[in-house]
Amino acid sequence: MSERRDRPGARSALKPVWRRSRPAERPPRQTPPAPPEAAPEPSPPEPVSVVESALYRDGVRVSSPGTLAETYRELREHPSGMAWIGLARPTDAELLSLAAEFDLHPLAVEDAMEAHQRPKLERYGDTLFVVLRAARYLDAPEEVDFGELHVFVGPDFVITVRHGGAPDLSAVRHRMEDSRELLRLGPEAVLYAILDAVVDGYAPVVEGVQNDIDEIETEVFRGDPEVSRRIYELSREMVEFQRSTRPLVGMLHGLMAGFAKYGTDEELQRYLRDVADHVTHTSERVDGFRQALTDILTVNATLVTQQQNAEMRALAEAGFAQNEELKKISAWAAILFAPTLVGTIYGMNFDHMPELHWLFGYPFAIALMGLVCVSLYVVFKRRGWL
Repeated sequence: MSERRDRPGARSALKPVWRRSRPAERPPRQTPPAPPEAAPEPSPPEPVSVVESALYRDGVRVSSPGTLAETYRELREHPSGMAWIGLARPTDAELLSLAAEFDLHPLAVEDAMEAHQRPKLERYGDTLFVVLRAARYLDAPEEVDFGELHVFVGPDFVITVRHGGAPDLSAVRHRMEDSRELLRLGPEAVLYAILDAVVDGYAPVVEGVQNDIDEIETEVFRGDPEVSRRIYELSREMVEFQRSTRPLVGMLHGLMAGFAKYGTDEELQRYLRDVADHVTHTSERVDGFRQALTDILTVNATLVTQQQNAEMRALAEAGFAQNEELKKISAWAAILFAPTLVGTIYGMNFDHMPELHWLFGYPFAIALMGLVCVSLYVVFKRRGWL
């Protein structure tokens, strides 16, 4: 970072885009008091976006202003200090106030207002603007929750704008306040601590995802029908995780490339290189997870296809066996139908049936039924129906 700016009592000239004129003071209008029954109900207080604001000097917290206006005033009164302002889902008015006070670039402020930005690092004069994607693993639903963090780092201020539940910057602040020598290095040291917290927060996510992949592999070979959906959902999370970690590698290498130009402390350089090593390792693990999920999905599709083929083969075999049984039943039904037909005809007892009075009529009918049955049996047997 460059040297600190002087504060003669106000900031340097600001960009016209953030200037807003104040209306002229008007005397209050005298209105008659409303009757008690017509008094409007008090509106609920607006949520406070300022999570914590503090002023530091020589690595020690010297004050904890309650509002942004008090922070501005105390920083002007103590130009050798450093302000660390933490915001959570701030309003546009609060961001415009910070932009006017600390001369933040309009593009960076616009990104902080809209959120949903990719991880990046931009330098606007003597101010760094960093966008980070934090992650945390939720044990109950077994899914990854992503948050977004915007950091403005200037010569004498650090502003964090958090969108989402992660990361827990209060722990970062306590850590830095307990490390006076590190906090004495200024805003760059705070940026390192934030980067380190975000990258360290990836470790539980990596472990949780590794456990999920192990469970998915077991479910795949167990034939769980719901595993395909779980693979798909985890693959989507890994795509998001990859988008959060991969840009950090280039960002940290770009930050390290400016060590000499901006006179970064040597000890702080070591810390930042350590963070770069960790994020590189995490990025490689995430890439491996995505490839592993792709392979598991392919294996699962193969196993499902094999299972479907086995089921179709079993159905075909069952159908073939059923068809064989049906042929046997049909053959015996045809064999038994012949004597039934002959017996039915001669059982009608008509008076004018010559065979009824013929001496050899009965033996002829029996022989005819036997001959037809034997003939049908031989035919069906040769065709393999019996």
